Parts: sequence; structure tokens; C-alpha cells
Amino acid sequence: QVQLVESGGGLVQPGGSLRLSCVASGFTFSWYSMNWYRQAPGKERELVAAISSGGGITNYADSVKGRFTISRDNAKNTVYLQMSSLKVEDTAVYYCKAAGGVVYWGQGTQVTVSS
Repeated sequence: QVQLVESGGGLVQPGGSLRLSCVASGFTFSWYSMNWYRQAPGKERELVAAISSGGGITNYADSVKGRFTISRDNAKNTVYLQMSSLKVEDTAVYYCKAAGGVVYWGQGTQVTVSS
């Protein structure tokens, strides 16, 4: 059974940091590129960051460049999103997605940035 389980979300003040994790199971994690998306209330889901299967290539949305870092540990079947200098507009549900011929989604973790 394929599973992507996100964790690490929560409430943080503007300027703070969080690290999201997404643990995968049920498929060959190292074969898949991994992505983090987010969806804010009333908005479409948007791509935040992506990392290639081997981890050598990363891409970021302009809105998070220089603040967020995506990484992966294929030995632990885990992808991370380190988020720093958080802004109120980063508030959203964050989802991880595995892409490699077929697509798998996690259930999401809420990130709220508020003072």
C-alpha cells in the first residue's frame, strides 16, 4: 500500500522556521522525483519545490527562493522542506507528491504563520 505521510506543520510566528517531512512507503522512493505543493484557502494548489530522484536537481517557486530548501534521504525514504523566514502568506496546507510515471499524494500538513 502506497503511503506518503507528511509531518512537521504547525503554528509559527512570522520570521520563524519549520521543517516538514514526508515519509514514503509502498513504492521505490529513489526512482521518483519529489515535490512539495501548498494550497491556501480559496487558492489553487501551487508547486513550492521539487527535487530529482537522486537529489542533484532542485527547483523552487520564486516566492520561496532563498527561504525554503528541499532535500531528500533515499535511505530513509524521506523528503524534507526546510522553511525559514516564514511569512503570513506562507500559510497553507503543504502536500508532498511523488512523480515517476504514476503520481502519489500525501494528505497534507497545515502550516500557519501568524503573530
